[in-house]
Amino acid sequence: MNKTKETKKSGSDNSLIFGIRPIMEALESGAPLERVFMVKGSASDVHRNIAKLTRVQGIPLKLVPPEKLQRLTRKNHQGVIAFTSPVAFYHLENLLPQIFENGESPLILLLDGVTDVRNLGAIARSAECFGVHAIVVPMQHSAPINGEAIKSSAGALLNIPICRTNDVVRTAKYLNESGVEIVGCSEKGDTDFRRLKYENPACLVMGAEDIGISEDLWALCDKRVAIPMKGKTASLNVSVAAGILLAEMAGQRL
Repeated sequence: MNKTKETKKSGSDNSLIFGIRPIMEALESGAPLERVFMVKGSASDVHRNIAKLTRVQGIPLKLVPPEKLQRLTRKNHQGVIAFTSPVAFYHLENLLPQIFENGESPLILLLDGVTDVRNLGAIARSAECFGVHAIVVPMQHSAPINGEAIKSSAGALLNIPICRTNDVVRTAKYLNESGVEIVGCSEKGDTDFRRLKYENPACLVMGAEDIGISEDLWALCDKRVAIPMKGKTASLNVSVAAGILLAEMAGQRL
């Protein structure tokens, strides 16, 4: 979906669509879909067409056993089920040039595997408050953007562009090649985050709750920062850490 302007919806939870025709109609109309589930081994032309459309539109597609779909609905799903999304999604390749054209210095947030919806919501709330231009999330291994996430964000997820990517490393390379500095935050960082300047175009990378930023993505970071701590607790919650970094980055841009 080649979105340039977000479609706002209510914060209700994602709706389930089942059956070949309704899902084909949703895909062909460009309706925002959170993800699509298809039975493994589906080989009909229409199932292949659905799979192709999900790839073209950047919608996560999961191939699952029949039992998975039966748990989602007992109705005649014809081997395919989809969940609608309460937000529309953007293409970063379209959004980033617009930010530059508006005379603004991009501030992007890239989440590398944040899977808890409450963390996602809290991060989005901070991001919107501190003027982040877009949040980028992976299509797989990421928290769903559903009613709970929107509630946790206090509605912020409805007011900030969300971009999906099937390759966070490739996205980071694209941002870097576009003049955006990649800033990774982790306890492995070698620099106190308060010692650096963030006025230039920047992308803040925050990692998964359990393993942090993936090695390949960490290696691409131009700056590797950490939040100094004095207590006995090993690390901060990712949503708290993101809020601290974004407050500093936004404050330097005032």
